[in-house]
Amino acid sequence: MRTLAMVVVLGWCSGALAAEPSRVLTLEQAEVTAREQQPQLRSARAGTDAARARVDQARSGFLPQVSGNASYDVGTNRVGTSSGGVVSGGTARRFSAGLTANQLLYDFGRTSGRLTASRRSAEAQEATQAQTLEDVLLDVRASYFDALTQRALLDVARETLESEEKRLKQVKAAVEVGNRPEIDLLQQRTARANAQVRFIQARNAEGTAKAQLNQAMGVEGSTDYAVADVVVAPVEGEDSATDVLVERALAARGDVKARELQVRAQEAQVGATRSDFWPSLGATAGATDTGTDPADATWNVSGGLSLSWPLFEGGRTRAEVREQRALLRDTQAQQDVLRQQVRLEVEQARLAVTASREALSAAEEALVNARERLRLAEGRYQAGVGNIIELSDAQVEYTNAAAQRVQATYDLATSRATLARALGTQPHSVVAMAP
Repeated sequence: MRTLAMVVVLGWCSGALAAEPSRVLTLEQAEVTAREQQPQLRSARAGTDAARARVDQARSGFLPQVSGNASYDVGTNRVGTSSGGVVSGGTARRFSAGLTANQLLYDFGRTSGRLTASRRSAEAQEATQAQTLEDVLLDVRASYFDALTQRALLDVARETLESEEKRLKQVKAAVEVGNRPEIDLLQQRTARANAQVRFIQARNAEGTAKAQLNQAMGVEGSTDYAVADVVVAPVEGEDSATDVLVERALAARGDVKARELQVRAQEAQVGATRSDFWPSLGATAGATDTGTDPADATWNVSGGLSLSWPLFEGGRTRAEVREQRALLRDTQAQQDVLRQQVRLEVEQARLAVTASREALSAAEEALVNARERLRLAEGRYQAGVGNIIELSDAQVEYTNAAAQRVQATYDLATSRATLARALGTQPHSVVAMAP
């Protein structure tokens, strides 16, 4: 499934009111950085390594268990007499060394069940790690699009401030020659001040958005960079019915696979615990070297079979089986909850994409109309048939329309990224192409 294509356009002009950032950050670079530095991913990888180690621990039950021991004792042999004296028997020395090996032969599936459970748990953790990567990348994309939004809104605020300053000069000149009343100058000064406030707020919002992007990438560093613009292509099948999209999501998402594996792991754990009711058969072998001195010690060997059967443990095994069965029901219930959550996420993301597309179309129309109204209002004011209130209102409407279009553009990008994640899209489906 190839669901996203992104066209990366490098570079942007920051204008005269802000310094040019020292570097440009692309979406691809942001994702690569997150893969390398995000603590959540490091934690997920560590969890996977621990789960694989538990598989090796469970497998060790099928292998021979060998232990060794050695001791060397020195002491005196002194015996008391009836008269209260002590007779010395000399010094006693004893050396002993040995090896003991135990091999499990059969335990009615106890060890194999635990090995199967640990394997399924490790596979579930691997799937969870993959889903964690998807979640981290979605967070990076959403933060990246928010940074783009705030950058574009800063450009709108900058353009508005420049327009208001230019208009202030024109109104001031008109008032000085008596073509306009002095109240127009006061009105325009207020409009310029308001535009300056909005520019300062937009500049702060952009800095905050880039700080949040740094956090999403797992970076502790400067925000002295610009984000490169991106265009998000439609998600494949984004207009399909919800049931179709849900089936795609259930077949592809890592968290769904992880939950299925957790159910299978718990089923194996139930079987392994139930096998504690039955005996365990093993073989033992040993060799010892015993004597008064290591140089002249005597070797002895032994071997045999052992059968261990817990006949009564106060109901402990039965209670453990009940516990594992209850945990299995809990895991199955969580699996059903996840399936319902997947449906909700897919439905919400699909509706958000549809709404964002429609909102963007309406915002573009509103921007065209607001631009034309501003042009007419400027012409009427210059011709002397319009007033400063009409012109200010037209400027405010144009600024709001421009900001609305910016927000709608990147809302659509975020909605499509969210839908891709809900469908279980892999990171390689994001394709960066030269402009």
